[in-house]
Amino acid sequence: MQSKTLDFWVGLFVLLGAGAVFFLALKAGNLSSLSFDQTYVVTTKFDNIGGLKPRAPVKSAGVVVGRVGNISFDDKTFQALVTLNLESRYQFPKDSSAKILTSGLLGEQYIGLEPGGDVNNLMAGDKIKMTQSAIVLENLISQFLFSKAAEGKGSDTK
Repeated sequence: MQSKTLDFWVGLFVLLGAGAVFFLALKAGNLSSLSFDQTYVVTTKFDNIGGLKPRAPVKSAGVVVGRVGNISFDDKTFQALVTLNLESRYQFPKDSSAKILTSGLLGEQYIGLEPGGDVNNLMAGDKIKMTQSAIVLENLISQFLFSKAAEGKGSDTK
């Protein structure tokens, strides 16, 4: 009798552990928020996407309104071509802008949509023209260090 109770608790513990590993795998793969809502596809171009990945959220006012569908390279303009799958229930003006933002200091990157003021809305196949590329932390640090080094050289000559 004691053995069966122990076997039950060990089995339950193993199942809970397997469930936790499955949940973490879905979170790591950004698949835990699968949506089967209707979407429309909008494209945009960025000079630098940083660490943006497919399935990254597209947010407006902090609300997830879609997902990044595909990321490719346009060899004519030498820019990253990003496809956004926006949920049909969210409509944005044609002159909306997109920028790549970061959750926290070193968190995941996502696309933030800022609505414009146009009376016409984005439709499937439209392009968002106003974009702001990702801010790369390494570039900011190097600019800071170079500006400090330039200040140091200037003070030596005085």
